[in-house]
Amino acid sequence: MTLAGKHALVTGGGTGIGLGIAKALQSEGAIVTITGRRADVLETAARDNGLHPLVMDVQDEDAIVTGVASAVDQRGPIQICVPNAGIAEGRALHKTDYAFWRNMMATNLDGAFLTIRESLKSMHETDWGRVIAVSSIAGLRGLKGAPCYTASKHAMIGLIRGLAADYAGKPYTFNALCPAYVDTDIVSSNAASIAARTGMDEDAARQLMVDVNPHGRLIAPEEVAETALWLCGPHSGSINGQAIQIAGGEV
Repeated sequence: MTLAGKHALVTGGGTGIGLGIAKALQSEGAIVTITGRRADVLETAARDNGLHPLVMDVQDEDAIVTGVASAVDQRGPIQICVPNAGIAEGRALHKTDYAFWRNMMATNLDGAFLTIRESLKSMHETDWGRVIAVSSIAGLRGLKGAPCYTASKHAMIGLIRGLAADYAGKPYTFNALCPAYVDTDIVSSNAASIAARTGMDEDAARQLMVDVNPHGRLIAPEEVAETALWLCGPHSGSINGQAIQIAGGEV
């Protein structure tokens, strides 16, 4: 497989799953733009891995419109769009204020919508394209203690399925990746949050998340990245509108 010359855009690409996907795409020849809010993190990731940094907040429509347009001007049409940027935080619904809800939706859902919308404008100029949204196992079933997060990830899959239906028969596919707990900074921050709320040890809080994965370990970002590569492979055109679990056997 070669992705030589194809321009990929990965939001939240400076760390974790996003960086793993960006590195995998670059290793197959893609020209990869990574976005995020922290310039120092992006610049380090870009310098170390042959990527192109773009400071962009996915909650800001103007930033996405101008940022994606700038990336296209510099590196050509986007043919691989990976809306990955997201936040994961649990809170009981009766303790959830509207600001918490809006922040979750603005990042996880609105950010994906805007990123895909702007990427499609140049993808339409090409004869091949892939949209690979990073959802979650919580996009397929309820995640206890995190109803807002669960709703945002379900909605992302709905968006992907609607787009797959719209573009059926065209050379663009739309799929979602649904990992369970992945070994990233989000797991570490969630462990700290759980420990603060419950008084338990952070290691014990981390183990709670490990135990959710049926195979008894955290998933490596590279495992998610390999699935993204598969969706860009030469015989991937019939895989469309799918929510692909990377969850260690969760059924």
